[in-house]
Amino acid sequence: MIQLQEITKSFGDRVLFDHVTWQITDRERVGLCGPNGAGKTTLLRMMGGFDEPDSGAILKPAALTVGYLPQDGLTHAGRTVFEEASSAFDELLGMKAEMHALEERLGDPTIPEPEHDAMLHRYSDLQDRFRLHDGYSIELKTATVLQGLGFKPSDFERATETFSGGWQMRIALAKLLLGQPNLLLLDEPTNHLDLDARNWLEEYLNAYPHAVILVSHDRFFLDAVVTRIADLTLRTLTDYVGNYSHYLVEHESRIEALRKAKREQDEEVARVKLFIDRFRYQATKAAQVQSRIKMLEKVVLIEVPPERKTIHFDFPPCAKSGRTVLELKHARKTYGDLRVLSDVNLHIERGDRIALVGPNGVGKSTLMRLLSGEEAPDSGQRSVGHNVVMQYFAQDEATRIDPVPTVYETLASGSPLQMVPMIRNILGGFLFSGDDVYKHVRVLSGGERTRLAVARMLLRPSNTLLLDEPTNHLDLDSKEVLLDALVDYGGTLIFVSHDRYFVERLATKIIEVGQGGALVYPGTYKEFLWHKEHPQEEDGRDGQDRREGKKGEQKRRAEVHRRPVLDTRERHGASASASGGGAPREKREEKKRVDAEARKRQRAAHAHQQRIDQLEARIAECEASIRELEQMMAAPGFYDDRAAAQPLIDRHQALMWKVGELMHQWEELQSTPDVAAEA
Repeated sequence: MIQLQEITKSFGDRVLFDHVTWQITDRERVGLCGPNGAGKTTLLRMMGGFDEPDSGAILKPAALTVGYLPQDGLTHAGRTVFEEASSAFDELLGMKAEMHALEERLGDPTIPEPEHDAMLHRYSDLQDRFRLHDGYSIELKTATVLQGLGFKPSDFERATETFSGGWQMRIALAKLLLGQPNLLLLDEPTNHLDLDARNWLEEYLNAYPHAVILVSHDRFFLDAVVTRIADLTLRTLTDYVGNYSHYLVEHESRIEALRKAKREQDEEVARVKLFIDRFRYQATKAAQVQSRIKMLEKVVLIEVPPERKTIHFDFPPCAKSGRTVLELKHARKTYGDLRVLSDVNLHIERGDRIALVGPNGVGKSTLMRLLSGEEAPDSGQRSVGHNVVMQYFAQDEATRIDPVPTVYETLASGSPLQMVPMIRNILGGFLFSGDDVYKHVRVLSGGERTRLAVARMLLRPSNTLLLDEPTNHLDLDSKEVLLDALVDYGGTLIFVSHDRYFVERLATKIIEVGQGGALVYPGTYKEFLWHKEHPQEEDGRDGQDRREGKKGEQKRRAEVHRRPVLDTRERHGASASASGGGAPREKREEKKRVDAEARKRQRAAHAHQQRIDQLEARIAECEASIRELEQMMAAPGFYDDRAAAQPLIDRHQALMWKVGELMHQWEELQSTPDVAAEA
């Protein structure tokens, strides 16, 4: 497919590639990994023909077609979205136009017969080629790819110049995918995609019929797509067969072995040098000294990549908030004629870890601004719970940083005193090292400002975090620093992220934003996807199974608490039998007391279990009503008549809150089984 042969590339005195030989074969999907600045983008550009190596050669077949998607910077104008995407089929569209022209001319009776026959042959040839290359499905293919990348059918006829930079990159990606080059080079293709579009792109690339090389900071995306990792470290490429998770394990093992070999080599070299220095001026040892000097000259020193520091820290302490953290009641938000949110009701409790999901443009950031208080709803109410200390990280947080101070001063200002010693380590985790910490904010790039904003957020005390796409512009190592910190965060977390791995690690509840509403799905993102893929299936069975499982567990716990009582009775019974009728009076009294306590505990345990059974029956009734309402709400045209739909929506929300309260009571009873035993 394509082969790198002894290529070398440098910029000034910085060498990126040093006599690298590497190749990729057809249908392979390779992830290109390595530290920031190692040369991943440069390598893609050289394979795409946009840059040349300083020496060596890139060998490729003459018929090879290569498609390259840069990180950003592409724009389109002068066509509609559909026309621009369809331009990937320019050759087929040219055939189609020629066929239409021939059809018109063939209907002309004045054309001489020899010319008419030649036109028929040409038309037949074009038609066969058009059919062979699947030309009759151009419109279907184009619409499928555009919709998969998040474009609505209503967007197809919009002019491309009316779209923002992120959507411009989606148009460019659509053209590349439709063109199906033999070698597809993608540099951060997921940067401008939401979760739905990323999931679609994963499936598309897994079925792609040719070779793919991609660079991505999305760990889940790499795991789902690639079959091989090419690690760019120490100016060369090293292959690891498998996905990204397998690469991490194998790479760490290889680097550890390399470090061990380096330590052993250093020790051996030190011993040889010590011998040379000790016996250099002794005539009897001259031959041995010279032999060791020549041996040292032939030694190829092992080079080890710099160790990546693993940074872990705890958030600064902050008092706990009340049980209710945030609440929206009948919140509505519009911008001109555009209705973004209508009649949104949300109840957020302490400890919730909520991911807001939905396609771009449905109102996730608007909902975050309403929750944070940055904007007020046009109607409805927002209420904040007791003792809530909130931090809000906006999408444009990088532009809100004061440009005058240095990087270090930005973090030091407003940080608690106990966190000041951690500032240097945290900056290193977000790729600010050495003299970078003394740069003024105004000279930083957009990506650097975003990393600085994330680092600043981690140093400030809070018990509620609202994060709107905090992982944008973060590399994999920086994401791990942020992710580890948030996993251990003890407060309430509400976030928007298009990084699937990030969402799956953090979220315990999903809120789907769309069509003016916000629908809550308790559970992880995987469970949310399953629910979306099986909308018609009854999920009450799973809930019933869970309750029955917990009920059985409760019975087992009660049995465990009854065992000591039964064991005590058995021991006393055995003692009485052994002593016969001559047992002292006090032992008989003790037996009566133990029996009375056992009966009392059994009655308390029975009442405890009866209360649990009653709660489970009420929960089952409410969930059955909720399922009936959801089936009605899922019917086509349900939301057409808002006035008729509103009572059912309100009833659904009231039942959801009721189930939440009943589940809370049920959980409290489940978590205190000792009450029955101690009664």
